[in-house]
Amino acid sequence: MCASGCFDLLHPGHIRLVEHARSLGDILVVAIESDGSVRARPQAGMAPGGNVPARPLTAAVERAEILAALAAVDFVAELEGPSSHPFLTRFSPDVVIAGGRAGPDSAAPRDASERGWRIARVPLEPGFSTALLIERILGLRV
Repeated sequence: MCASGCFDLLHPGHIRLVEHARSLGDILVVAIESDGSVRARPQAGMAPGGNVPARPLTAAVERAEILAALAAVDFVAELEGPSSHPFLTRFSPDVVIAGGRAGPDSAAPRDASERGWRIARVPLEPGFSTALLIERILGLRV
């Protein structure tokens, strides 16, 4: 199984996604987006108010170390580029975890069934996001 994402500022939503993903199979590989890939996204440096530092706030090597320490995670890999598809093609997991909802912006590869990959959708946890966590932290500043 493979789950991918930024995983910047780990929060309960991330933990629940990883634990749910792990419950679906025997081995869980989490692929984290590289620092450059995260920075290349248009929304990476901005949250409501525009006063958020550029993302990711935590370097890829540190995000990988934190995720690897979780009991649910067997391996962590770093993704280069804007898409997880090249990694998935080489790794060829049985199950690809897609967080969030289905749609054109979904993380699920379009050719999944052709490649024999099962897509498991794991809904996002309401009330948890890195952007909300950053806003809460900034709100605590005096």
